[in-house]
Amino acid sequence: VTMSNYQMYRQILAPGWTVGWSWAKKEVIWSIVGAQATEQGDCSKFKGGIPHSCKRTPAIVDLLPGVPYNQQIANCCKAGVVSAYGQDPAGSASAFQVSVGLAGTTNKTVKLPTNFTLAGPGPGYTCGPATIVPSTVYLTPDRRRRTQALMTWTVTCTYSQQLASRYPTCCVSFSSFYNSTIVPCARCACGCGHDGYRGNGGGGKNARAGDGRSRRNSGGGGHSGGTECIMGDSKRALSAGVNTPRKDGAPLLQCTSHMCPIRVHWHVKLNYKDYWRAKIAITNFNYRMNYTQWTLVAQHPNLNNVTEVFSFQYKPLLPYGNI
Repeated sequence: VTMSNYQMYRQILAPGWTVGWSWAKKEVIWSIVGAQATEQGDCSKFKGGIPHSCKRTPAIVDLLPGVPYNQQIANCCKAGVVSAYGQDPAGSASAFQVSVGLAGTTNKTVKLPTNFTLAGPGPGYTCGPATIVPSTVYLTPDRRRRTQALMTWTVTCTYSQQLASRYPTCCVSFSSFYNSTIVPCARCACGCGHDGYRGNGGGGKNARAGDGRSRRNSGGGGHSGGTECIMGDSKRALSAGVNTPRKDGAPLLQCTSHMCPIRVHWHVKLNYKDYWRAKIAITNFNYRMNYTQWTLVAQHPNLNNVTEVFSFQYKPLLPYGNI
């Protein structure tokens, strides 16, 4: 099984992908290399060898780096982290090998799985049905003989930010050299589900002064994926485990008036007749996410005349380019 990420600027970060499906019959996974099923399921009817998983709806996750070589195949074992195609084409694929039993032995008896799901991590991906394509062809090590798979099918999954969260994931603030006023991110720009926080230093009716936390009311609308935020000067921000990502991708944010995981600040440094210069600063308020391979996509009518870029790489976005 090979998963290829063809998105130009969206990678799958830690804690990585989880892929699942529903078997069409009573198939079981006898063994798997390069990944593992999260649950074994009920395998009590097998008296001899026990399958790796007997679940009708298995969920598969990648293995961690450093596993023994006999458990690895090419493009596996990266903890589910997959690079974006536009950043690192060589790292934009992940693979594992699975041996399936009770599935049939011909392309007439093998039935395609259904209800494919992909979490990368958390919600946002929607997968279509499996489609049969020409069988994959393999070359022998001496490259003098070709063999082919019994059957090959493909599944396409698309990502939607609206499905992942009903709120934006970043906001933009603005300042300039000719004005002392800073235009901040709008209040509740990314949702204010943390009802205990009122944007006044954490003094809302549900705020906890002792540990610097602000907890949401049970009836509140809720910021998607999280129920509390941490004050910037809280001791909890330095406690063990606070930076551990969750499999559902739920953030743990610093309490701010905008409640966004990411803030992009645009500061105009120079403004001449022939050119202008701006400094862009990106701040991460999510304690559970390290954006080690971040990409900022910005739209501005003058960016087609960029003459010089400092500190990071820039290239124009081609929305209709071929992959």
